[in-house]
Amino acid sequence: MATISFFTGSETFDALRALPFPGSLLSGAPFALTLLAILGVHEFGHYFTARYYGAAVSLPYFIPAPVLFGTFGAVIRMRSPARDRNSLFDIAAAGPLAGLLVALPALLLGLTWSRVVPAEHAGLGGFGYSLLTHLFVWWRFGDLPAGTAVMTHPIADAAWVGCFVTALNLFPVGQLDGGRIAYALSSRRHRMLGIAAWTALLALGTLTGSGNWFIFAAMLFFVVGFDHSPPLDDLTPLTPARRLLAIACLALIVLLLPPMPI
Repeated sequence: MATISFFTGSETFDALRALPFPGSLLSGAPFALTLLAILGVHEFGHYFTARYYGAAVSLPYFIPAPVLFGTFGAVIRMRSPARDRNSLFDIAAAGPLAGLLVALPALLLGLTWSRVVPAEHAGLGGFGYSLLTHLFVWWRFGDLPAGTAVMTHPIADAAWVGCFVTALNLFPVGQLDGGRIAYALSSRRHRMLGIAAWTALLALGTLTGSGNWFIFAAMLFFVVGFDHSPPLDDLTPLTPARRLLAIACLALIVLLLPPMPI
């Protein structure tokens, strides 16, 4: 079965691993800089849109992590409620859409510098396929023979992480980006849709046997919750164009989410 291997390194930057610390950290530059660019553009998409609408908002906070990807992502703090549902939607959708403008070209570039190898030489592990990554890998390599894997360039790895984080953010739960989009669509159905999405996570974990989904479901339940504070004007509905775009944003989950992440 073909997989996508990850964290295998870049031939250009791997030579830097031989440098004494902290110079050896430069070997991680392709992955780190690409991922920070995706996360940074995502959060600044929220930030500048919020400032455009006059909302009080903090600059992005990047959350470091000592394991796996090196970060838990980035967040901004909304210090004032959105003006109405249209501005709430614009602020929420601007982040994922802006981040994808970096992630998708990075995925294409990273796969251009990747190669197909026998699976036993594929590296430390494998990323699961989403519909989007499956399409991009097929576009780059065609049908992979059995027993092979794509040894990915770190830029492709970072793009995969960026798309995965975007998919998680788009879940229509609480005050995640997808939760804000869902609230802008229908405040009355927001909580019900969030509970349905959370239940679907448990079902996905059961069907795939992946514990990742149970962990994410627990984080949503105990940390995020299912509630959302209303904008100042909670009566004016979304414009028709925004309504279509909101549905498209939520549908992106199907394209971006791998059933078995790692």
